[in-house]
Amino acid sequence: MDLHNIGRKIKEARLGNKKTQQQIADECGISKSMLSKIENGQTSSAVATLSKISEALEVPLAWVLDDHPETDIVMLPKAERQFTVGNESMGYSYELLANRSKFSSIEPTIVHVTPKDDNLRHEPYTHSQEEFIYILDGSIYLLYDGERHFMEAGDSAYFKGTKPHLFVPVENKEAKVLTIFIS
Repeated sequence: MDLHNIGRKIKEARLGNKKTQQQIADECGISKSMLSKIENGQTSSAVATLSKISEALEVPLAWVLDDHPETDIVMLPKAERQFTVGNESMGYSYELLANRSKFSSIEPTIVHVTPKDDNLRHEPYTHSQEEFIYILDGSIYLLYDGERHFMEAGDSAYFKGTKPHLFVPVENKEAKVLTIFIS
């Protein structure tokens, strides 16, 4: 999915909720200018920011990110899955594993934790959903609520997204993390 489609969906949901850009921006702790750029497809943003926006708009993150038609059953062959959404220069990209209704309460994704200069990494994120992660490949440090946890392929964790957290690749090598957001 491209940034224009993400922006279109955010704007559609915002207008449907009869909220202004300023109201959503204030609720999410971002500037009105940043929200405008996201809505216009002019910038990418962190998953946590998109999650906060989707929460403020009362729609799941997966609905914002996915442009496939909604159905009762979701079959998504690997060849049809959009490999990456996001910005590797920010230290992540991700792929949606299922197109779900905007009213679904579960959002499965694979987060690609990509190498980047640690000095450029941002502060840990928070969001309202609970989160389950399973390390598919590589290893990460899960920074969670001020503690650092080493995790490698096969390890899993379940935690509250309301606590500050961040995935950091070990030795600056890419890792793949199955992430399920649960509202």
